Amino acid sequence: MDLFELNRQNQLKKEAPLAVRMRPRTLDEFVGQEQIVGPGKLLRRAIEADQLSSVIFYGPPGTGKTTLAKVIANTTKAFFVQVNAVTSGVAELREVIQNAKERLGMYGQRTILFIDEIHRFNKSQQDALLPYVEDGTIILIGATTENPYFEVNAPLRSRSRIFKFESLSNDDIRKLLWRALQDKEAGLGNYKVDLTEEALEHLVDISSGDARTALNALELAVLTTAPDEKGVRKITLEVAEESIQKRAVLYDKSGDYHYDVISAFIKSIRGSDPDAALYWYARMTHAGEDQRFIVRRLIVHASEDIGMADPQAMLMAHAAWNALETVGMPEARIPIAQCIIYLATAPKSNSVICAVDKALADAEKERAGEVPPHLRDTHYKGARELGHKGYLYPHDYPGHYVDQQYMPDNLVGRQYYHPSDQGLEVEIKGRLWRLKGGITHPEKG
Repeated sequence: MDLFELNRQNQLKKEAPLAVRMRPRTLDEFVGQEQIVGPGKLLRRAIEADQLSSVIFYGPPGTGKTTLAKVIANTTKAFFVQVNAVTSGVAELREVIQNAKERLGMYGQRTILFIDEIHRFNKSQQDALLPYVEDGTIILIGATTENPYFEVNAPLRSRSRIFKFESLSNDDIRKLLWRALQDKEAGLGNYKVDLTEEALEHLVDISSGDARTALNALELAVLTTAPDEKGVRKITLEVAEESIQKRAVLYDKSGDYHYDVISAFIKSIRGSDPDAALYWYARMTHAGEDQRFIVRRLIVHASEDIGMADPQAMLMAHAAWNALETVGMPEARIPIAQCIIYLATAPKSNSVICAVDKALADAEKERAGEVPPHLRDTHYKGARELGHKGYLYPHDYPGHYVDQQYMPDNLVGRQYYHPSDQGLEVEIKGRLWRLKGGITHPEKG
């Protein structure tokens, strides 16, 4: 490294955001994640003993995944290499692996490879790592905001221990903010700052457990507030609100929180809780989720969890789709909300999905039975000569029903649809019971 590069890096350190400058250097300085790096925990013992095996750090932004990797870099005797999955390709990985082989062979030194945003590596890139993670040439630390069970290849995942990072507590965030205000080397300790209790609590609350958001908002508040005649920068609630105007939403339209929130949304509707359903809808809308994705889920839910208990639910869901396509957002939020409330308060039944899945299972597993002769097509010359006759036309009988075999011989008596005791299905169940209990082959009406 030449003097120009050294000077450039030193300058970047000075100008880096507060959240970067305040990164801890040791485990004792690390805040949060007591469940995985607290005293006596497996990961902490492995780091302190310098016996780390391949790991994947998974959790929301700003919870310390990259920070912990940096702490490991400061404490290990292994050679530490960091790459970013967004900018790195297979060629760079091969170079890292080759250097790791030489380092291990010549000096007996292990190599720790930290890959930030590992979920952005495609299958071929992840596969390129697999043999060298397996034989110990490299020790992998992968960091991701995505669920690794969805985004990391199973073979690579099975060779790594997964540690889930949780959002920081309010106490954790407060501790980090006060530490930043007192630190004169990397923090804001060289400024005279009067942070009001209301401003502090606003920064803590609105950051939603994201340390990066809280620290960078604090820095913005301090740097943009003019000192008074005594040189004190007073950070009031109004200043804090300006510095962090929008809540840090734990949501990623392409990631794990995307699936978690839509899951909570659908489960709230299924559980007949319109208020919770509206909250999760608001959460998705606030985060910029595609409204078409939301309404498509409503259409599916209308059949899957309501179905024949209230067939109007399907019409309501399609009406919400039409409203979205016709008037767009933000106006469409109103008919969409109406649909959400309707579905949440409608009687529930999963009889439709149960019925079709049972039928599909039989179609896949059972022997394909012959179509009964009386149900075969007779709209061609010679059909009757082939014995395609005997069909009883239901509309010719009382109640427009006649008992006859519709199933193939090997599935006679098989029942897929079981009406629930909810909503319209009470009436449907009674009607089917009355029909099935009728007289076999009644005389024509």
